[in-house]
Amino acid sequence: MTYCIGVSLDAGLVLTSDSRTNAGIDNVSTYSKMHRCETNPDRMLVIMSAGNLATTQSVIQQVRRDVQEGMPRNINTLHYLADVAEYLGDVLVAKIRKHTEQTGFIPDATLILGGQILGRNPNIYMIYPQGNYITSSDDTPYLQIGESKYGKPVLDRFLHRETSLEDAAICSLISMDSTMKSNASVGPPIEVTIYPRDQFLSPRQYRFEADDPYLTSIRHEWANQLNRAFHAMPRLEGYVQKHMY
Repeated sequence: MTYCIGVSLDAGLVLTSDSRTNAGIDNVSTYSKMHRCETNPDRMLVIMSAGNLATTQSVIQQVRRDVQEGMPRNINTLHYLADVAEYLGDVLVAKIRKHTEQTGFIPDATLILGGQILGRNPNIYMIYPQGNYITSSDDTPYLQIGESKYGKPVLDRFLHRETSLEDAAICSLISMDSTMKSNASVGPPIEVTIYPRDQFLSPRQYRFEADDPYLTSIRHEWANQLNRAFHAMPRLEGYVQKHMY
């Protein structure tokens, strides 16, 4: 399992992923889930992946090959981010179908596409194994794939379209840490990409190992603040019960 978060804000994009692909008593492996695409200067595209590793590797390889071979339809020839999402969906479906027909096993995978094309707004899309996709909204400016349930509450409470990129990155790291705390199948290194809108040069990119001082400080400070908030809650002993059953 894995966990990836894409956040679309007025100020740009924040993309966060873990790197764990397998977890067990004596079998833990890592593989980057965040793939920065080599594109024309008029666009910036990042793909995050969850699901069958062989499928996602095959999709990324096909995307790169289509660019290298100058195929008419590739991530550099499409004019809208939604069209890029549809193209990725078609590649994903083809790879899943190929291996399903050969073995009977369904190697599903899900993708998040984040980026911007010149003249358009930055945005994020979640691409399902069936090839269809959804995007974020003003009410819910984020998308998740993988082990999403443990890290969702903090995103719901603090993220909105006007959130700064820095705050969204911290919120995403807290969401990731909450997930790692509750599920051993999600783990470091943690990768973060911060992309300010209309900046098509290299975005800010971070990679945090398990013992990284900043990641450790986020974990400890969040736990301390939660502990203070919990002990500040109104006590039941002071509550006058008005209804008896």
